[in-house]
Amino acid sequence: MTQHDDAPAGTGAGPASPFADLLAANADYADSFTLGGFDGVARAGVAIVTCMDSRIQPLTMLGLTHGDAKIFRNPGGRVTDAALEALVLGVHLLNVQRVLVVPHTRCAMTKMSENELRETITELSGQDAWWQHFHVVPDQRAALMEDVHRVTSHPLIGDRVAVGGFLYDVDTGRMEQLV
Repeated sequence: MTQHDDAPAGTGAGPASPFADLLAANADYADSFTLGGFDGVARAGVAIVTCMDSRIQPLTMLGLTHGDAKIFRNPGGRVTDAALEALVLGVHLLNVQRVLVVPHTRCAMTKMSENELRETITELSGQDAWWQHFHVVPDQRAALMEDVHRVTSHPLIGDRVAVGGFLYDVDTGRMEQLV
């Protein structure tokens, strides 16, 4: 694909691309890339459902490395329908034998109610956001119990894997098993 200097800003093409720095960093990364050749299975048999928070390094915090685990991230680290879909595929096709559900301390998804968040997004975006569901977490322990149950009671997962619910502390790096 050819890049054009006259490409409109924001299209991802040309030197004015908002992604130019990231593509340059990727080129540097690719020049010394040695992690190819994996088959896509979770070598350590692990799947992790966690939050999209950038303070969380799912592989590093568990002593894992590239190719060891399947990772699904979303706001709040909830076991959503999409997370369940990923877990079913992981269990049946990708060697997942252990599932860790890992929300974290000081999560932004615990700070507002669903309606407060919709109000805030509506105000910030200038668009009505009352139709959007954000999966806020008013009680992390209760949500974690519910999420672990969603995995263990799923007819395509059930007792095929070990499932645990953990809370990751973003200030200490430690995980505590709660479920």
